[in-house]
Amino acid sequence: VRMEFLVSIKVEVPQDFPASSFEQLLIKERLRGQELKDQGSIERIWRLPGTRNNVGIWKAADASELHSLLSSLPIFAFMKIEIVPLALHPLEEEMK
Repeated sequence: VRMEFLVSIKVEVPQDFPASSFEQLLIKERLRGQELKDQGSIERIWRLPGTRNNVGIWKAADASELHSLLSSLPIFAFMKIEIVPLALHPLEEEMK
């Protein structure tokens, strides 16, 4: 059974980090993100307008697996991440 997590990611790049290097990381980031989406680890993801920040619903067996998934992202070193484990709401259970 995979747990669901609300994951909020804020990207903070040091001003002295070369823009061209960061752009290369972003290309790799998009590819890795697509892999995670294709395998079902990222259920949904939204961009926060006007920023590089995002919020999404991630799925993992547990917090340790979620950490492994997040740390596999190429720009992980530039991320501030907040995680909220989610539990099914009774109203959702009634809809099944």
